[in-house]
Amino acid sequence: MPKTIIYDLTTQELEDQLCSLRQPNFRVKQIQQGIYNKLYASFDEFENIPKDLRAKLDDLFLINPISVEQTLKSRDGNTEKVLFKCLDGSLIETVLMRFERRNSVCISTQVGCPMGCVFCSTGQMGFQRNLSSGEILAQVVYFQRLMHAEGEAVRNIVYMGMGEPFLNYEQVSKSLDALTDPERLGIGSRKITVSSVGVLPKIAKFGTDHPQVNLAISLHAPNDELRSQLLPANRIYPLHALMKTCREYVEATHRKLTFEYALIDQVNDTPEHAQEFADLVQGMLCIVNLIALNPSKDYPTPGSSREKVEAFRQILVDNGVQVTVRLRRGIEIKAGCGQLASPENFK
Repeated sequence: MPKTIIYDLTTQELEDQLCSLRQPNFRVKQIQQGIYNKLYASFDEFENIPKDLRAKLDDLFLINPISVEQTLKSRDGNTEKVLFKCLDGSLIETVLMRFERRNSVCISTQVGCPMGCVFCSTGQMGFQRNLSSGEILAQVVYFQRLMHAEGEAVRNIVYMGMGEPFLNYEQVSKSLDALTDPERLGIGSRKITVSSVGVLPKIAKFGTDHPQVNLAISLHAPNDELRSQLLPANRIYPLHALMKTCREYVEATHRKLTFEYALIDQVNDTPEHAQEFADLVQGMLCIVNLIALNPSKDYPTPGSSREKVEAFRQILVDNGVQVTVRLRRGIEIKAGCGQLASPENFK
């Protein structure tokens, strides 16, 4: 029988497994402390557990469901991208971004992506399968080990890697439970952001299940015609319905929503687009995150110039909209937003 990925197990599921082995309940805490807090990579490291039990655990459970195939680092050393291989041979990419006192990991939730956003490398590669909660968590654990070896820690998690998180909702939700559980990884909910193109049925559920976790919506266009061209999902979840759902989310959670907007030269970056966008979000508790589009293999149109980004930002600010401009990190190693597309990026 194949081994169970131990990160896939909830606390209750782990307790049930250990009960079947006639083990006392305190073993649950010992094991969770080992894999989540002490970041053990092998059952041999559990010196507080008898050797015969370690052998049984090793027979049943797998601690490392992903392995490093290749690593790329940016010239400034602040961005590191890892190509991981899953047990079935599937490949995913995960990115570490180093900031002073704010190391962030951008994690993947699917192998590929079914959404087909035309400017996104992951969307261009198509969809293979969902990741399990354990495969999602293993990405964080890998970089947490790396950071601990340097006397640092992962402080922020962004679900902005490969895939649409809300199309893998159950496993994403399980991984969020583990990330925020003080007895497991213990990362604060407000240090975690989940990004979605706007799968409407899951937005309200997310607000109920994880009200303190940040939500970001990838908008990228201020009207249906243009958004449907860039993001095919808009044909299923049109902009007026998405914005209505977003306003209901804010009203229910009292949390500020982030709208992500990739500026594409002469496509969605005109003053008229900016004013249309400002009207769209007027009066909503939100922040707009602008970034010039990063290059991808099958979408040759460049991102907007600094001048156009600034002009777009200023129109939003003049309309009372809170705006940030995201730093472009790791572009030369194809680690930026919309650039993850294993294994082509590592050739």
